Amino acid sequence: MRTKHLIAGAVILSLAVVEFSVARDLDLSAGPAQARGGAIGAAAAPSAAPVPAFDVSHLIEPSGKYFGVALGGAPTAADNVAGYTERVGKKPNMLTVFESFDDEFAASQAREAYQNGALPVIRWEPFRPKLKDIAAGKQDAYITRFATAVRTVNVPIVLTFAHEMNGGWYSWGAGKNKAADFVAAWRHIHGLFEKADATNVIWTWTPNVINPVPGVKLKPLYPGDKYVDWIGIDGYFTRKGKNTYDELFGPTKKQVRKFTDKPFLIVETGAEPGGSRPEWIGELTGGVAEDDDMLGFVYFNQNGSARWKIDQDSAAVRALRKGGAKKVYGFTVR
Repeated sequence: MRTKHLIAGAVILSLAVVEFSVARDLDLSAGPAQARGGAIGAAAAPSAAPVPAFDVSHLIEPSGKYFGVALGGAPTAADNVAGYTERVGKKPNMLTVFESFDDEFAASQAREAYQNGALPVIRWEPFRPKLKDIAAGKQDAYITRFATAVRTVNVPIVLTFAHEMNGGWYSWGAGKNKAADFVAAWRHIHGLFEKADATNVIWTWTPNVINPVPGVKLKPLYPGDKYVDWIGIDGYFTRKGKNTYDELFGPTKKQVRKFTDKPFLIVETGAEPGGSRPEWIGELTGGVAEDDDMLGFVYFNQNGSARWKIDQDSAAVRALRKGGAKKVYGFTVR
């Protein structure tokens, strides 16, 4: 019986090593190996040093622009990504995953996105806990568990916490919370991630475009450059809103530039259906391509507050295909 137990244990250990090597793209046959992104992997010897956290610096300042999408269903599944790629003509290198603040980290989806050459964007939404309670440490056990899981998977992720905090439509938004509570919660979470050595994270502070909420100033909501890598922006092209790239995103960028020079990423955008949608998608892809301050965009290809999904809109698909064909868009995340 002891021999059987030893054999079973060895098999389990071997499978764990293989699973880890697949996630980090290591070559076990060559001993210590070079991991993706420049991090050094370790051989599976008991005395080997721990694998360092994934170095995200080359992804914070990428060589090209991100061409991302938020898909419905299983957003990182290879079949879904392949279908979208076939429609729009370019494989997305950024994929969004939405998580409630009480969810466990979506490890398999983050790994799946990375293995498919894309950077996972985790949109972490604190629907239930109050920001002041998060800042006070009442969610520390959960946050630490989440951060530890992020570190264990050890693929690069973009993390947006409590996005669109300058709007009043979420429980964590303006009018329901003090700006100081938001900042304190963000900094507290950041500190717990640091304690867990979860430095494989690109911290992306993401307000909504200021056009519909001009009275809410962004500077009091900003945690500080020490706690932020990217400035995210959420903004949609609608018939009642601003319909050029500069009109939609320019005022927000201008206000943000008064207190930080961190790079921008459009983390969530879409175009309302109708005859103008192809033109608006052209505004998006052309504007981002020509904007040296903007790292890329993520198209929200789902239906929610409007029918943003373009799969059945052939003119919109052609517009995104044409805009995405620009050489500046797309590179394999490694």
